[in-house]
Amino acid sequence: MTVIVPTALGPTLDLLTAMTPFVSIAGQLEQQTALAQWLEEWIVSELGATIVLPVSQQLGQNAPPLVHLRIDNQASKTLVLYNMYDVMPADAEDWEFAPFTGGLSSWPELGDVFVARGAENNKGPLAGMLTALKALQETDGLQVNIEIILEGEEEIGSGYLRRYLAQTPCPVSLADAVFFPSLCEYGGGQPRVYLGFSGLTAASLQVRGGNWGGPEAAIHASNANWIANPVWKLVEALHAIAPAEKSGVIARIPLDPPANQLLNKLAETFNIQEELRFRRSRRLSVSGDTLACLQQLINGAVLTIAEIRSSPLDARGVIPHSANAELALRVPPGIDGEIILAQIMQTLSAPAFSGVEISLADSYPGHRFSHDSAGVNALLEAYQRQEAAAQIWPWAPGCAPAYAFAQVAPAFLIGGLGHGGNAHGVNEFVTLRGLARFQQSIIDWISNFQNN
Repeated sequence: MTVIVPTALGPTLDLLTAMTPFVSIAGQLEQQTALAQWLEEWIVSELGATIVLPVSQQLGQNAPPLVHLRIDNQASKTLVLYNMYDVMPADAEDWEFAPFTGGLSSWPELGDVFVARGAENNKGPLAGMLTALKALQETDGLQVNIEIILEGEEEIGSGYLRRYLAQTPCPVSLADAVFFPSLCEYGGGQPRVYLGFSGLTAASLQVRGGNWGGPEAAIHASNANWIANPVWKLVEALHAIAPAEKSGVIARIPLDPPANQLLNKLAETFNIQEELRFRRSRRLSVSGDTLACLQQLINGAVLTIAEIRSSPLDARGVIPHSANAELALRVPPGIDGEIILAQIMQTLSAPAFSGVEISLADSYPGHRFSHDSAGVNALLEAYQRQEAAAQIWPWAPGCAPAYAFAQVAPAFLIGGLGHGGNAHGVNEFVTLRGLARFQQSIIDWISNFQNN
C-alpha cells in the first residue's frame, strides 16, 4: 500500500504526526504539559507570535496549561483562534495503527486517510489551523491581529479556560469573532454552521451502604433478599431524575421563530437515514417528520450516563458497598440549567433517596448568537468557494464553552470543511482530501473575514 501525500499537505501531516505521540488525555498532566510547551515553542518559532501566558508559569498547577499567544499586525480587526490539544483515551485493540503513533492508510470507500487518536478531534484541525496561518503569513495574506488560545480540558468542561476568561480585565483582547476550526463535513455530508452551543454540567451520583441500608463492605450476594444493594438504589435514583423511557430527556423548550425558520430550511434536504449511518445507529429515539426530529434534537435538556460502576469491580456474587454513575447534563440555550440542577437536588433530598449523594464537577450555560454576527458570512463564503452548501443550525446539540468568550467577541463559530470520523472511537481518522479542504477553507475564512 502506497499513500501519496499532496505537497501542500506535507507540513500539516508532519505537524499532526509530531503531535500524535503526546498522550494528552485527562489525567496525563505530564504529557499534556509537554504538548502545551511543544506547541508554544512551535508557534513562537514558526509564526513569530508573542507569548501572553507562558506555559512555564503554569507548571505545578492541577490543570493542563493554556497556550495563549498573540500575533499583532497592527490591524483594525482582531480574530481569536481557539482550539484544543486534549484527546480521549484509547488503547491499541482493533486499531489499524497504535492510536498514539498513527499512520497513513488507504480505505476502499474513503481513499487515503491518516489514522490516529485526535486525527479528527482535534489534533488534525489544530495542525491544519496552524499551517493555514503560516501559509497566509508567507504570502503576506495575514492582515488581521490573531489571538491563539489552545486548551487541554475541552473534553472535560474547559474549567481552567473559563476561569482564565472570567478575569477582570480579560487577558484576551477584544475581538470581532472567535473561530474554532474543526472538520465540519460530518460523515462526508454538507458542512454545518452552528449559531450557538449547548451548555454542560458534569456530575457524579454515588450511593454508599449505611443507615439507609446496604452493606458498608462487600458481602455475599446470598443476602440480597434482605439487605439492600447500592446498585439498585442508584438505578432508582437515576430513574427518578431522568426517566429511562425518555432516554434521559428532562425538559424541552418550544423553539422561537428564528430557530424554527432555520430548521424548516434544513429539513428540506436533511437525510435522517444518512445521519443514522454516520452515527452508527439504526433508529432514532424520537418520532415525527424530519422537522419534528430536528426540533427534538436541539430543544431538550438531556442527562447522559457516561459510566456506571460498583465497588468492588468485577466481583461476581457479592453485594457491593457502593455504586456510582458519571453524568453529563447537556442544556440548550433557553433552558436554565441551574433550575434543572435545583430540581434534581430536590428530588434526591426525599427520604426515599437517603444515602444518595450528588457531586457537581463543573458547569457552564448554553449560548447562541445571530445569523448576521461577524464571521458567519465569511464562513459561508469559504464553503461556497469549494462548492459546498452549508447547513445552518440554530445551535449545536453538542457543547462548547462559547458563553465564556461572550465578553471577548459577539460570535463563537465552529467551522471548516473536511471529512473525518470515529472521533472518540476506534480508528479515528481524517481523509487527506478532507484535510486539504479543511486547510484551504481556513485560509479562505480568515481572508474573507479580514477583507469584509
